[in-house]
Amino acid sequence: MKIIIAGAGEVGTHLAKMLRNENHDIVVIDPEESRLRAIESTLDVMTLNGSSTSFEMLKNAGIKKADLFIAVAHSEDINLTSAILGKNLGARKTIARVDNDEYLLLPYKEQFNRLGIDYLIYPEKIAAREVVGLLHQTETTEFFDFSGGKLSLFVFKLDKNAPIINKTLAEVTKQDKPMDYRAVAITRNGMTIIPGGDDHFELNDLVYVVSTRSGLEEIFEYTGKKKFGVKNLMILGGSRIGKTTALELQKQFNIKLIEIDKEKCDYLADVLEDTLVINGDGRDTDLLCEEGLRSMDAFVAVTGNSETNILSCLFAKKIGVKKTIAEIENIQYIGLAENIGIDTVVNKKLTTASKIFRFTRRAQVSQIKYLTVSDAEVLEFVVKEGAKVTEGALKDIDFPKDAMVGGVIRGRSAFIARGDTEIRPNDRAVVFALPSAFNKIEKFF
Repeated sequence: MKIIIAGAGEVGTHLAKMLRNENHDIVVIDPEESRLRAIESTLDVMTLNGSSTSFEMLKNAGIKKADLFIAVAHSEDINLTSAILGKNLGARKTIARVDNDEYLLLPYKEQFNRLGIDYLIYPEKIAAREVVGLLHQTETTEFFDFSGGKLSLFVFKLDKNAPIINKTLAEVTKQDKPMDYRAVAITRNGMTIIPGGDDHFELNDLVYVVSTRSGLEEIFEYTGKKKFGVKNLMILGGSRIGKTTALELQKQFNIKLIEIDKEKCDYLADVLEDTLVINGDGRDTDLLCEEGLRSMDAFVAVTGNSETNILSCLFAKKIGVKKTIAEIENIQYIGLAENIGIDTVVNKKLTTASKIFRFTRRAQVSQIKYLTVSDAEVLEFVVKEGAKVTEGALKDIDFPKDAMVGGVIRGRSAFIARGDTEIRPNDRAVVFALPSAFNKIEKFF
C-alpha cells in the first residue's frame, strides 16, 4: 500500500514507525527539515520537505497512486486543505486530524465527505473517551468494547490478592462447560506471550482477557479485583482531554478540575457549568490535599507535561486514591509508569494510531485496539466468504501461534473461541496478535 503522511509531528512520526515494518511504501511530508531529519535517521521511509497544501509537492509524493493520505499536521486548516487536495489529485482514501468537536457532528462530517475527506480524527476526543470508559470500568488497566460490548477486552495487573497467581492457564479454565472468557496474552517484564495451558500466572503480570458479559464476575473473582463506583473525581489539567472528560461526566460525578492558567480557568468555568474549576498549580501537593484529594475516588492527570502527570498520580495513589489515570505522551515512560504503580496510562498517539491503523489493512477490520504496554494489537475482523479462516476448526487450519482468536460475534450473539471453533462467513472475530503475526493473520481473513 502507498501511504502519504502529511505532518512529521508526534502522531505522524509514530504512524510512520508503526507502518514501517509492514511493507508499505511510505512518504512523509513536512515543512520543517529538522523533523524530517529525525525520521530519516531512524526510519527507512521517503521524506519530502515542503507544504502538503502544495499541488507540486503532492504530485512529487505520488498522490495519484496513493492508497491512503493521512493529514496529521499541527494545523487543522492545513490538514483539511491538504486532504481535500489529496483526494482531488487521486488519493483513494483521505484522513484529516481536526481539533474542532463541531466537525464530528454528522451533518458536518457528511459535508467534509462530499469535499473529499473520508475520515476525520480528533486525538484528544478519542483519548477523553478512553478516560471516560476507564472511569466506568474501574477494576481494569485497559478496556475496549467490540461490537457494542458483545465482547470486551480487559487488561488486569495481578497483585498479591489474585487467586490465580502460580496457577497454570489449564488449572483456571473449566474444560467441561462453554467458556465465557479467555486469557489471550500475558505481559511479563516487558515481554508479551500468547499463553498455552501450561503457562502460569505470576505476581505483577498484565493479563489480557477477552470476555462476554456473562464472564465478568468470574474474571473478577480469579484476578482478585473489585469493581467500585466513582462519585468524586479530580482532574488535573484543563487540556482538551480534561475539558472533554469533564463535559462527558459532570452530570454523573462531582468533579474538581485544577488548571494553572488563569485565563483558561475563566474559559473553562463558563463551559463546564457543573464542574468546580480551580486556578492552581497541580504540582503543589498541599493544594491538592486542600482541595480534597484524599476523598477522591479517582484522579486523572492530563496536563501537557508527562512528568507532572506521573508524579501527581503517584502522590494520589500514595494517599489512598483508588484509581489513577495519567496522560503520558513520551512512549518511553509508559512501561515505567505502569511499573511504579499508576493504574492506567493514556497516550493519544497510540489511541489515534489505533483508529487510523485499520485503514492500512488488506482484510476488512472494523476495529483495532493498539495496546499501551505491549506492541500487540487486538483486531476485530469481518470474515469474508471464502476466507482461509473458514476452512475448518481453528486447531486444524494452522492458525499462527503468535496470534489467538479470543472470541466470535455471530449475529446478535457472542462466544469465546476454542480449538474446535469453526468460524463462518460474516462472523466478526476478535483476534489478539503479536507484531510477528500482523501480516500472517491477514491471509486468514
